[in-house]
Amino acid sequence: MVSEITKGVEVSVETEYQPEYSSPRQYHFVFTYRITITNKSEYTIQLLRRHWHIHDSAFKNREVEGEGVVGQQPTLEPGQTHQYVSGCNLKSGLGKMYGTYLMERVLDGRRFKVNIPEFTMTAPYRLN
Repeated sequence: MVSEITKGVEVSVETEYQPEYSSPRQYHFVFTYRITITNKSEYTIQLLRRHWHIHDSAFKNREVEGEGVVGQQPTLEPGQTHQYVSGCNLKSGLGKMYGTYLMERVLDGRRFKVNIPEFTMTAPYRLN
């Protein structure tokens, strides 16, 4: 697991390779990642947007940007945690992701970015 704290918001990431949904012979590797966002600040915040950078070791890099996460724009009171699971397909079986969330303080509408720490995705056979 990797974690990073930005402006009082902690983001932790755990990844898992999904062999039952992958097909290495067809260059299709599926990974899931579990994100835990913990509001360690003194303000109520809302997650508005996400921006991902996806690097596939042998193929073209991608960017993904959009509203919320998995169809939600969660609001977190101080001390609260939000967790979700999403996924990523790679062609090489080896890659990394990182990005940012755009957050807003509910009290005054002030917006700020929170880093999503870089994490790797590696198909087990690549470790040999």
